[in-house]
Amino acid sequence: MLYEGQVMKQKNILIICHSYASFQKDSIEELSKFFSNVYVLVRYNPISEIARYLPIQSLQPFRKDKKIDLSDKPENVHVFLTPVYYAPIDSQYKILGKKHLSAVEKIINNHHLQFEIIHAHFTWSAGYVGAKLKEHYSVPLVVTAHGYDIYSFPFKDPIWKNNIKYVLETADTIITVSQNNLDCIRELDVDTPVHVIQNGFRSDLFYHRDTFDCRKTLEIPLNRKIILTVGNLETIKGQRYLVEAVKEITQTRKDILCVIIGLGRLHNALKHQIRSLGLNDFVILAGGKPHNEIPLWMNACDIFVLPSLNEGNPTVMFEAIGCGKPFVGTKVGGISDVISSEVCGLLVDPADPKDLVKKILSALDRKWDREKILAYAERFTWENIVKDIIHVYMQVLK
Repeated sequence: MLYEGQVMKQKNILIICHSYASFQKDSIEELSKFFSNVYVLVRYNPISEIARYLPIQSLQPFRKDKKIDLSDKPENVHVFLTPVYYAPIDSQYKILGKKHLSAVEKIINNHHLQFEIIHAHFTWSAGYVGAKLKEHYSVPLVVTAHGYDIYSFPFKDPIWKNNIKYVLETADTIITVSQNNLDCIRELDVDTPVHVIQNGFRSDLFYHRDTFDCRKTLEIPLNRKIILTVGNLETIKGQRYLVEAVKEITQTRKDILCVIIGLGRLHNALKHQIRSLGLNDFVILAGGKPHNEIPLWMNACDIFVLPSLNEGNPTVMFEAIGCGKPFVGTKVGGISDVISSEVCGLLVDPADPKDLVKKILSALDRKWDREKILAYAERFTWENIVKDIIHVYMQVLK
């Protein structure tokens, strides 16, 4: 690893991605320790700024201040906004690749960027851009298939399938984050080598802190059992099932408080659901929070719940166990690859509020071994995960 790191220190990497915040920011900044320069080109739709002035919840997560977090950015990481105008509908998204490519090429030319390797995060549209740049600049391309871009897009229709297959077949190697994603890639009959490398968490940010100190800082109740979930307010994240579960739980215990952190198109629907079920005293829609504040919420909770209907390999899962918190999540994506025993958490069937009630109650009553959870989480720090990514880079550079 020392030799590989020394080789990389002489090189520049171009990263094409859709955000520089949360897990993308954390992994890129850990990677930056091994490169001379890291050029990060972040796709951005200026139309989303309308959400600053109008209550359009679906656009909130895509505003510039939500997609880019420059706090504590390393000096050798250079972040460029890549503006691409498009309507947020499937027909526009399907043809987004060429628009995205044009915007990226303009930045590369205007800033005279030079690089020896390209890494595209998400097969579409970043992966398409990476594939075209590889053909133009004759440098190796690594594509990471994270989640919906591989378990959903290629199976929508023949056009989507051809788009994603082109990207995967052009790449020198593919990284994906779960066995489930690997199965999807195999179903596409792609010959490109694939490496399963799970997501991770930033250990200097997500670590165990005193629960009551965090609650005092956040000004949330000290005498309630806190159930936390973090994620965009979208159908795929399944928050409605968690709210249903909380309704049933309150029939037997009144000492709980469910905190839902996130922005998205379902904000108003969830707000209505909470009110109609009479849960205003038991469920809080806390809105979006800065990434560096999420560890306080993680440490303030008793259990972390992720009721998703599908996932790649959710970073919040690693962040929760990195704080020593038990995780209750659905049997989707790569979750069962990580929560493979009841040392760290419990698994439930997706879209099943009754199963969710059962497992949440069990998790709240159980005496968890925090030290065992923390010890298990150690293998998923970005420091450890990035070593595997660097090894992949070395293979394609050879």
